[in-house]
This record gives sequence, C-alpha cells and structure tokens, in this order.
Amino acid sequence: MTDVVAFRNATKSFRGNPAVKNVDFTLRRGEVHALLGENGAGKSTLTKVLAGLYPLTSGEMLMDGKAVSFASPAEAMENGVAMVFQETNLVPSMTVAQNIFLGDEKFFNRIRGINIQAQQHLQRMSFHVEPTALVSGLGAAKKQMVEIARAVHHKARIFIFDEPTATLTPEEKQHFFDLMDRLKGEGASIIFISHALEEALSVADRISILRDGELVVTDDAGAFSRESIIQAMVGRQLTGELYGEGGRQRVARKPGERVLAIENLSMGKVVRNATLSVFAGQVTGLFGLVGAGRTEMMKIAAGVLRRDFFHGGVVRLNGVPVRFRVPRQAVSRGIAYVTEDRKYDGLFTTMGVMQNVYQGKLARGSNPVEFVRMEDVQHQAQEWIERLNVRAIGGDAKVVELSGGNQQKVVIAKSLIQEPSVVIFDEPTRGVDVGAIAEIHQTIERLADAGAAIVVISSYLPEILNLSDRILVARQGRIVEEMMIEEATEEKIMYAAVH
Repeated sequence: MTDVVAFRNATKSFRGNPAVKNVDFTLRRGEVHALLGENGAGKSTLTKVLAGLYPLTSGEMLMDGKAVSFASPAEAMENGVAMVFQETNLVPSMTVAQNIFLGDEKFFNRIRGINIQAQQHLQRMSFHVEPTALVSGLGAAKKQMVEIARAVHHKARIFIFDEPTATLTPEEKQHFFDLMDRLKGEGASIIFISHALEEALSVADRISILRDGELVVTDDAGAFSRESIIQAMVGRQLTGELYGEGGRQRVARKPGERVLAIENLSMGKVVRNATLSVFAGQVTGLFGLVGAGRTEMMKIAAGVLRRDFFHGGVVRLNGVPVRFRVPRQAVSRGIAYVTEDRKYDGLFTTMGVMQNVYQGKLARGSNPVEFVRMEDVQHQAQEWIERLNVRAIGGDAKVVELSGGNQQKVVIAKSLIQEPSVVIFDEPTRGVDVGAIAEIHQTIERLADAGAAIVVISSYLPEILNLSDRILVARQGRIVEEMMIEEATEEKIMYAAVH
C-alpha cells in the first residue's frame, strides 16, 4: 500500500507553544487510519494542516510524494481533501441541500433540482434529513449528517472524520460505518478521529496515538486493546474510573426535595404530554433516541424554548408554577442548561477563556448596574478554570484556540459560576477524551453530593448507567419509563426507548 499523505517532522506552534511537535505520520491509499489522543494532544491541529486551515511552523507535508502546503480549505478540496469537523461548519441560514452543494454550484441552478439531487444523495447514505430544512433548525445529529453528506458529495479521495459519530444513534452509526467501507473499497483514504475507542478498534486498519503533541505509537489495529490505547493516551490506567468498572456502587442516592416538576408538557409534535420530576441531591439520567424530545423538554424548563400557549402543561420550580420566556429568567431562578452544541450556543468565540467564564456570572443578572472590576473577573474565572482543570495557554487565550474537551469545560464553568440549584447537562462528554470524561463525571458527582438537582441527557448508555440515580426514558415526545439504577440494564433501557 502506497502513502497518500506523509508528515515529516511536522511542528505547528501557537504563540510559541507547539500543539504538534516533530510528528511523523503516514496515511496509505485505501485505509482507515484512526488518530487517537486526549483533547489537546494535537489530533485536530495535525489534520487541520492537511485540510488547509493551518500552515506548518516547521517540517513538511507530502502528498503522493510531493511537498505541498495548502493556503485554504478550498485549495485542499481541489486536491481531494475533505474534512468533517467535530464542530459542524455549515451555513445556518441555508437549507440542507444548499449546504451540500455549496462550492459546487452550476452557473444556473434550479432549487427543485438541487433538492431532488440532495434527497437522493441523503437516501443513498440512509440519512433521514429533509433537504429543504434550514440548517439553523436542525439538531446536532442531523447537522453532522449534512457535514458527512457534503464531504462525500465532493468526491474527495482523502476524508478526515473528526468525531463523526458523537451524536448519531446506533443505527445511524452502522450506516456511517457501511459508508466508510464503501469509500475505502473505492480507494479513498480515511483519517478517523474518535474518543469512542471501541469504534476505532473495530473500523481502523491502523491506529496512531498522540500525547502532548507528540506521536507515541503507530501500529496495526489488531496490536491494540482498549486498555493499551488508554495507557498510551494518558500514560496511566483510567479504565477503573470510567463506566462502572471499579467506580461508584450502583446504589442510588436518596432523593431530596422535588425541585423541578413537569406535568403534561407539550410543544407542537416534538413534546407531547411529558411528565417528569427532578430531585435535589440526585442525578436524573434522561435517555432517548434522536427525535425523542428529551432535549426539547429540558430546553423548555430552562427557558430556551417555549411550550404551547394553550394546553402546554405546567412547569413547577420548588412547587411554584413558572413560565420562562428567555433563558435569563431561568438562570436568575437557579436553572443552568449546559448545551450539547458548544460552538453555536455555548461559547463567545471572539472572547478569551476568562471572559467566557465570567459571562455566566453576569448572565445571572442579580445587579443590572453592577460595575465589573477586572480583578474580580480574573479571580473568579481563574478559580473555576482551576477547578475544572481547563488547559489553556493563559486566561486570555481565545476559546477557539482550545481543544474540544477544554472548550466543553469552559462551557460547564460558565454555567457553574452561576451557583445553580438545577443543572441540566446535555451530552456533557460529546467529543471529549477519556481523561476529560473522568473529570467531567467527577464534577457531576460532586454537584449531586453537594445537594444540586442534576439532569444528564446522554445518548451513550454506559454514561447514563454510570452517572444516574434515576433513569427516565423518552420516546415520541413523552416519558415512557422510569427506573432506579439498581434495576436498570442496557437491555431494559433500549427496549423502552424503541418499543
């Protein structure tokens, strides 16, 4: 097998700090090469050089044996390189079809023809997305499908998939893996970045592991196990800290006061007569497949969405009926919602880390004429940065310069600085490495132990089983099953979610 891409002594630095250091990496024709590592290890930085977003600081990149350097993603695309980003890179004001054909338009375009072609293209990949829908109205999972569909449409010969399955259901993941097999069979080369280690072991031909910007090991996938990958990624054993293996006992915490009660909640066809309760001092896990309405239920409670005006049900906070028109009203009453889409809804990308964290405190709005002193911003923000172990060059570093896991920690810190009594985590570890997962789980556990009412929305069953005291299962816009952790199994939860 010949090398399609090769990096030689590749180094990329930001502000004099190397994100990738002297990396030698090769991608062969017709292979799936998994690139693994903790957040901040340099995976995305290295692949963004290949995709034309960054130039190398030193070293060289070869394609088909010739030294190349792409000045833009468009130039990389012209040379057959397509990247599906961890954070979707779509135009929200355009339709699904327009995003798929963006950059490949003909001189004369018929909207109806584009929609038909897009629908056929999506159906071939078994992605159930309406081509005429605006991207701004899609959830994270469907946005990811559109990104993948766009990359495949451009007929690239090198695909970079950065966390492509993080928001997909098991069925959608299988369709995606089948698609990768087809691309590989046609001679395409694929770099597959994922924190789901089992997926990497099952689909990759070779695996490379980065740690602190340096390449630790490259070998055939069959030479690795989950434990050996984790050992190489973090330099220590973490298996016992994750997903119940030596973790906390499967015994539920005793519930405190009923803090949040939702009765017969309805919002169009998405949420239909949903009823649930959340208790202080407990973690309530909320599971459901894509389209089950679980995120929408919690967004209504947090003031992000509005329920039906007539017959929309009741939301009670500490026994008092509430109807929040905007999120700020919910924040001022002690409800924090940690979004699943950190890029569009969770961060101020033009601000620094400290400024982002302190915005959470300002959002509480306790004093509308408060004068903000920079010393207070730095002190309070730094406290939460240290608590959550946010790794950044400095507090003034822009959040766009951080890895995905560290961006997620900033989003969480921005919510927790508000000192909420109810915290809703929507996919808290999506696109996060095993080390950061353990840290985020510990933060959630500490909040519940301190008496906060916690809701964790997750598509990953081991995470639900590891964190939850009570588990609620959503299907078709309503809660269909409730079980305590002692009686819950993956089979029971999945059966309730499907049948």
